[in-house]
Amino acid sequence: MRILLTGAAGFLGWHTRVRLRSLTEHEVVLVTRENWSDLADLAADVDAIIHVAGINRGAPHEVEDGNIELAEHIATALKANSSVQRVIFANSIWAGTGSPYGSGKARANSTLAEAAAEAGATYVDVRLPNLFGEGGRANYNSFVATFVHKVVAGDTPEILDRPIRLLHVQAAAQTLIDALTTSLPNLEPVGTETSVQTIYDTLVRMKALYNVGDIPPLLNELDIELFNTLRWAMFPHHYPITLTKHADQRGDLVETVKAHGGQGQTFVSTTHPCITRGEHFHLEKVERFVVIRGRARISLRKVFTDEVISFDVNGDEPAIVDMPTMWVHNITNTGDDELVTLFWAHELFNPERPDTFWEPVALEPTA
Repeated sequence: MRILLTGAAGFLGWHTRVRLRSLTEHEVVLVTRENWSDLADLAADVDAIIHVAGINRGAPHEVEDGNIELAEHIATALKANSSVQRVIFANSIWAGTGSPYGSGKARANSTLAEAAAEAGATYVDVRLPNLFGEGGRANYNSFVATFVHKVVAGDTPEILDRPIRLLHVQAAAQTLIDALTTSLPNLEPVGTETSVQTIYDTLVRMKALYNVGDIPPLLNELDIELFNTLRWAMFPHHYPITLTKHADQRGDLVETVKAHGGQGQTFVSTTHPCITRGEHFHLEKVERFVVIRGRARISLRKVFTDEVISFDVNGDEPAIVDMPTMWVHNITNTGDDELVTLFWAHELFNPERPDTFWEPVALEPTA
């Protein structure tokens, strides 16, 4: 399918784009603030529209009217393009609650549903709870992003505890993708019931353990998602994490992984000089590299960006570099001798669900 994705540079939009690239063969037409004025032209010959763009901060009238206006622009584009067969709206569970945001989302939903019906397109209303995840902006996307920022900085936020339902942004993205083929008019992913205080306490415990390279307990999906969110915020300034080498007359000993709960799998590889391993990224996997012998360069690049971050490491000074999710990574033997590297992942390898998506770290130059 050829899919128009609005809000493609935003939090949910970027994650939806990553997931579409990883798990589907769809062609994606990107709509951002920079090219929004070209919406009607961009919508030409698309099969579906996933409308993610929205306004959730600002003056009350800006939030309410802004979400309505965005939907009206989509409605206008629908009238001008007969190819659209499906319209998917990233709505909110707060729609219709009476707040400016809720009122704006409710009106936007009505506008889009009516426009889709007039165009003969299938309409799917996706109602999302509170989202969190990697790359969230503090004081904007989620209180989780704000807590992560505070915890990493060593600050203590003011906490008003209450029950809350959270959904990882990748799960939200998958729901939007599912809406491309569903026969249901509405989708509402469940998420996880927790509390504001529980999230903060969990992040504090994780950060305390991870400061020295320990892996905190990863006992459920929420634990893994919170840890990946925290690790993303700590990259790259937290790395490499230096390990202590214990030496005596027998030789050396280095503790490379101390996991406090959950699954785990360790493997060791050898790499010949000038050879590179990796060239892929993960959506969920926690993965650790520790060079045991030789010299290497570990390079990473965030998906859909150009900047490459590299760490030069060696077995004489063992250190941890953990791969953040959705960052393409590789490791190259930069020495003259064989490279020995220990790899650790938080889960047992599942060949039916490898969570490995191939892409080179170094992009080919464009003309």
